[in-house]
Amino acid sequence: MDNQRERLKVLGAGIFSLLLAMGIARFAYTPLLPLMQQQAGLGIADAGWLAAINYGGYLSGALLASLVSDLVLKDKLYRAGMILAIASTAMMGLSTDPTVWAVSRFVAGLSSSAAMLFGTGLILNWLIRHQHRSELGIHFAGIGLGIAGCSAAVALMQQWLDWREQWFALTALGCLLAVPALRWLPAPDTSGLTRSGEKLEDNPPSPLFMRLFMAAYFCAGVGYVVSATFIVAIVDRLPGMAGQGTLVFLALGIGAAPACIVWDLIARRTGDLNALILAAVLQIAGILLPLAGGLPAALAGAMLFGGTFIGMVSLVLTMAGRYYPTRPAKMMGKMTVSYGVAQILAPAITGWLAAGRAGDYGVGLYLAAGVMLVGTLLLLLLRAVSRREAAESACVCPQG
Repeated sequence: MDNQRERLKVLGAGIFSLLLAMGIARFAYTPLLPLMQQQAGLGIADAGWLAAINYGGYLSGALLASLVSDLVLKDKLYRAGMILAIASTAMMGLSTDPTVWAVSRFVAGLSSSAAMLFGTGLILNWLIRHQHRSELGIHFAGIGLGIAGCSAAVALMQQWLDWREQWFALTALGCLLAVPALRWLPAPDTSGLTRSGEKLEDNPPSPLFMRLFMAAYFCAGVGYVVSATFIVAIVDRLPGMAGQGTLVFLALGIGAAPACIVWDLIARRTGDLNALILAAVLQIAGILLPLAGGLPAALAGAMLFGGTFIGMVSLVLTMAGRYYPTRPAKMMGKMTVSYGVAQILAPAITGWLAAGRAGDYGVGLYLAAGVMLVGTLLLLLLRAVSRREAAESACVCPQG
């Protein structure tokens, strides 16, 4: 019973860290963006640059994670990331200088990578050491809850508070979330053994597998970022849908909240790669549904998209941890660099395409769906490579 309670506290630390670093520090900017444009003089071009700078901070954090192997250092960086998440949120309300906002968004990106990569890696390492299932569905529920919670909080607060006061209110909430995020995650065990004394050993995939895996995850990054960045603007421009974008973004968060737990269960039955392929196919449908027109299609598409993009992230990072149980954040960082590069390139390409269509970002959804189709084909190839390598390994006989 004590062991189960300890497991729930560790997973709870992960949820609260994601609520803080992803929900508040990173994603609060999306629902607050229209208010900042109305009240704080944030221009259209600056708004785009701030989003790109945020992704740049996240990518920088992913590069750092791919280079760090020491568990104690990872723990220190995770804890520093929680403090930076609070600081970056407060900075948004302290100034109307775009340079200050840019620094804030970069720091917020760093803090979100600390929660996503260092925090996730530490939690997965703890689960494996204590011989629990190496599944992260409960942990990653924090992302969907953070998106939905932030959308709901902003919708509620804007009736009484201006843009600056909302950032300060979110900062105060972040201080509360940081307490369990920091206190409930125990210091890392550096012994290299499980609780029962078994040695933890890495089982890295082949170079071909890694190349295909990173390419497929790059495609998933394109599929994710276009909808996540532009869905509010796209929906607001659809006929009869003005002002519905925030509601659709809320639906995206609601769809994401339980999704990782569901995908853990699916992966148990089908295997990780089959689950990834299914999620990719469903995500293509979720990306395109809002273009069918009407609020029901937009809400259904948002929930389907939210439920699949976060499922793919959870499955990929869990697989990384299984391949490298002694240093899970290392492979997680490499995979996230691939995902992060897509997050910088795809919005820029979408903006360029939209500029030739009178600001219609909807063309980006077709781009995202097309790239996701390529990613699905890469995952099918990856499954074939995995089966071939498993068969070759099984056929290796002892010499003599």
